[in-house]
Amino acid sequence: MSCQSCNTKNRKPNGCKSNGICSSGGCNKLEVYDWLANIDLPQGQKPYDIYEVRFKNSRKNFFRNSSNLTLQVGDVIVVEAQSGYDVGVISVMGELAKIQVSRKVKGLKPIEARKIIRIADDKDVDLWVKARSKEKDLMYQSRVLALNLKLKMKISDVEFQGDLSKATFYYTAEGRIDFRQLIKDMAGQFRIRIEMKQIGARQESSRLGGIGSCGRELCCSTWLSDFRSVSTSAARYQQLSLNPQKLAGQCGKLKCCLNYELDMYLEGLKEFPRTDVKLKTKKGDAYHIKTDVFKKTMWYSYAGESNLYSIAPERAKEIIRLNKEGKKPQDLASFKTHSEPTEKELGYSNVVGEESVKRFESKFKKTKKREKKGNKPRKNEN
Repeated sequence: MSCQSCNTKNRKPNGCKSNGICSSGGCNKLEVYDWLANIDLPQGQKPYDIYEVRFKNSRKNFFRNSSNLTLQVGDVIVVEAQSGYDVGVISVMGELAKIQVSRKVKGLKPIEARKIIRIADDKDVDLWVKARSKEKDLMYQSRVLALNLKLKMKISDVEFQGDLSKATFYYTAEGRIDFRQLIKDMAGQFRIRIEMKQIGARQESSRLGGIGSCGRELCCSTWLSDFRSVSTSAARYQQLSLNPQKLAGQCGKLKCCLNYELDMYLEGLKEFPRTDVKLKTKKGDAYHIKTDVFKKTMWYSYAGESNLYSIAPERAKEIIRLNKEGKKPQDLASFKTHSEPTEKELGYSNVVGEESVKRFESKFKKTKKREKKGNKPRKNEN
């Protein structure tokens, strides 16, 4: 099976031209690379019988291969559900699945895991594709029902169970929603069992996916699995402007990538003095303007002046120590250790020896003269 975004024909994708073996990782959300696939198990050790199965978008679960079926990554299988059965794709198997189980579901006993029933046949796959094709229309109809009831909620995704007996509606809302009447209306109109699941804004972006301001796919839909809290202090430590339009992602919350380099900035800022401390000199009090953590430079300026003085953090600490002793240096110019970068004039070196733009004009004129002479009509010799 190929991804739903590619144009398919005879169950082979036409968009990526990979004939169903695309390895870019962009067709599936939260794709996992099995880096333990080529490692053989020790003698006498049985392979791990619990598999990670991927369903629509980023939903995954673990199932046990109790029937000892011969399975590989990418196989479409039929698994047990709460009522009925579901269809999914194997994403991780073997020792890496054991690591995923210990990381995501701690204390999972093999007996408690649901079972893999069989490998999906053509009938199961056709029913699964039919369920996927009906989800979009079902989502639009459910949104109309929610608007008629004036419910402050947004239904962002719908997922059918593999046997078309149940549909799960994922929605976002700011507060608690009483959707009992909505479930009755949807069950009467769609004639299926309804399940409502409330998710956050970050989980919604993870399920739907998209392109970030960096030009790449969203981290939450490709590799990020845990959503840590992000605060505006992360932007302050990194000297970023507190512009909500630039700091917010597609989910409306602060970007998760603000935490990626935060530890490095916090480690580097330990060598710097506090920025709210004024440097007192005989010329006047100097105020902190900006800081470059990587260049280890601090810029100060006097009130009413536009000149900036770049000072190393050690020199700034020295001035603060002198101020505590009641001493004031003459000015910041004597402590200035980093000179401002000056733009160098780039010259042009004539390697070929011909730098004139008009060097080809003489050749063009000669060719034109020859063409004119050749096109003149000859005189009649008679």
